[in-house]
Amino acid sequence: MHLFSYYLPKKLAFLQIFCFFSLIYACQNAAPPPRKTFTSFKTTGKIERLHPDMDQLIAADAVIEVLAEGFIWAEGPLWVPDGDYLLFTDVPNNSIVRWKEGEGAATWLAPSGYTGNTPRGGEPGANGLLLDASGNLVLCQHGDRRMARMNTPLAQPKAEFTTLANRWQGKRLNSPNDAVYDRQGNLYFTDPPYGLEKNVDDAAKEISFQGVYRLRPDGTVDLMTDSITRPNGIAFSPDEKMVYVANSDPEKAIWMVYDRTETGAFANGRIFYDATPVASKMPGLPDGLKVNAQGILFAAGPGGVWVFRPDGTVLGRIDTGVLTANCAFGDGGKALYITAGDYLMRVWLKR
Repeated sequence: MHLFSYYLPKKLAFLQIFCFFSLIYACQNAAPPPRKTFTSFKTTGKIERLHPDMDQLIAADAVIEVLAEGFIWAEGPLWVPDGDYLLFTDVPNNSIVRWKEGEGAATWLAPSGYTGNTPRGGEPGANGLLLDASGNLVLCQHGDRRMARMNTPLAQPKAEFTTLANRWQGKRLNSPNDAVYDRQGNLYFTDPPYGLEKNVDDAAKEISFQGVYRLRPDGTVDLMTDSITRPNGIAFSPDEKMVYVANSDPEKAIWMVYDRTETGAFANGRIFYDATPVASKMPGLPDGLKVNAQGILFAAGPGGVWVFRPDGTVLGRIDTGVLTANCAFGDGGKALYITAGDYLMRVWLKR
């Protein structure tokens, strides 16, 4: 047999194997194709990048989607994993709205925060929303001036509520605004005067200050601090050793941070970030906030949603272009839902 005839098939086989593995290596190491931005929703605003780390959280081509609009003052976004939908409040309309991908937004519950029969103005509806350990809806009810739990399952919402807390030392609360549970089942909530018809000057106001409180599982209500003039959004660090509280006061537009002692008390209160210098130049004040698993803060404030590192470094802003109230993580942490003015918005995040 001619040597050429003997080696040629083997050489071709070797070349085929070599090409096969070379192709695999090239595919594994090739740069990914550019990510295309596509959305069926209209977009608005802009994303400001003030630090390189912002790119690790939000893709360079991310946009602010407008998912729904036409509300009076959208607040209290809450992602419900069992069903993959979002609930949020329209405070002046005294209602809760449900939004789901492909279905849009529709009124889910009314009334939500004021169940009285006497007509009233102001902001009577529920504000902050959260789920307890059993999956029940817990509401910060402005009009009824209490923390309450809805008595029916989420699949069958009805305006039937149980009072969790409505007084401190026998005096009626102002109007609970935002809340968060710790792992022991204690409910921490803020109590500014925004749900009172005449705000801080309302004759029905029974507590002289605006407090941050803790509701223990046994029903005891403890005052955590009375030093914040307009306490609003509240959230824990991932290890729950620190608690952040927004102060929506134009004269002192700040986010505070406190250490939590072993008993859950607040200690070593200090300013986390002072936005007072820019509060007069941008729409909005410190409001609702959330903290991700890495300790990054997403905080509604002047000019949209601010993004902070735990050390207070500003990474950027999600500039919605309107007054921004609150935000919540959804879709397994892949999205940030934002309530801003009469809009519900969304920004997709990097995991």
